[in-house]
Amino acid sequence: MNGLLKINYGTEQPTVSARDLHEALEIKTAFKDWFPRMTEYGFEAGKDFSSEMSKSTGGRPAVDYQISIDMAKQICMIQRNEKGRQYRQYFLDLEKAWNTPEQIFARALKMADQQIEKLKASNASLVEDVQRMRPKEVFADAVSVSNTCILIGELAKILKQNGVDIGQNRLFTWMRENRFLISRKGTDYNMPTQRSMEAGLFEIKERTINNPDGSVRITKTVLVTGKGQQYFVNKFLKE
Repeated sequence: MNGLLKINYGTEQPTVSARDLHEALEIKTAFKDWFPRMTEYGFEAGKDFSSEMSKSTGGRPAVDYQISIDMAKQICMIQRNEKGRQYRQYFLDLEKAWNTPEQIFARALKMADQQIEKLKASNASLVEDVQRMRPKEVFADAVSVSNTCILIGELAKILKQNGVDIGQNRLFTWMRENRFLISRKGTDYNMPTQRSMEAGLFEIKERTINNPDGSVRITKTVLVTGKGQQYFVNKFLKE
């Protein structure tokens, strides 16, 4: 199944063609009727999907949509068939690979290179400042302008790669002890404190999951923002 669906990496987050997914899942309903029904599950235009024109099998222009990997995963889950389960796992593996510390670091350095080139073109006098930037500084500046949010466990791996001897559990403990996360046992345990949220260090991603019995449950995941990544990397490196 790997490689059967073309993934678009030209955007900030990977996307996939809704028509390609419709075909891969072997949906019997016509695409023009199927996709509008999928958007009724709480997806937002401009955030989860965007329209574009593509060529149909007859060569004539047809409306297609670039959809986020997260939306694609949820659509696969909605189908409740073998193809849906297979492609949902495919997207889970893809997302896991995209969010590895190595890939995040590579994207951050690429972004830093782009910023350096812009600085060189706009003001030659800044070249000396750019050249003296250490890799850790480049990374910290790059993630500060990135909209990519990562798990706290992934932040621990990045810190470790940069010489900070800390793992996921110790980082959670440190964040609770320093009042970045709530230490009080209960439903809010390990959730960001109000101070952390107001500072823009974290985001909370809520996901609605439809259970097979028809009930609905909501899960919450704490993510470190680009600003938060810069803050914690700088804080640990200075210490």
